[in-house]
Amino acid sequence: MAAKTLTKTLARTWVTRFLVLTVFAINLHCVISFIFTPERSLDAFELAGVPGTVAIQGIGIAFLMWNATYPLVIFNPRKYRALFVVVLVQQIIGLVGESIIYLTLPAGHQVLGESILRFIVFDAAGLLLLAVGFALTLKRFTNNCTTKDRN
Repeated sequence: MAAKTLTKTLARTWVTRFLVLTVFAINLHCVISFIFTPERSLDAFELAGVPGTVAIQGIGIAFLMWNATYPLVIFNPRKYRALFVVVLVQQIIGLVGESIIYLTLPAGHQVLGESILRFIVFDAAGLLLLAVGFALTLKRFTNNCTTKDRN
């Protein structure tokens, strides 16, 4: 029975790692794109020239700072559960903030609105993946699975 429980715990840990790593990898793709090829995003954010390029690179750096919390969670999601909560809160802040910006965007900024909406969709999907991963680390979830196995 103990070996079966250990196997399920390891499986949940690896699924959690995969879910967090997926969100992290997509975030890093944005980081790399914004920092090294900011000109590709100028039109999407209604920006131009050197100021626009620098603004997008700054967003890339902010994304990188935001993602500094992910590696330890990926390494050991159970041990760094408190940090996992920070990752979830960061994701919620991003989703809520982007949603407020989108909902208060004045008319006439369709391209910008579509760009913000893409971030909202990604952050909502990312929050779902992270929440599932976090749930898999909870002791209550582990106990429920173990109890069910015994019956």
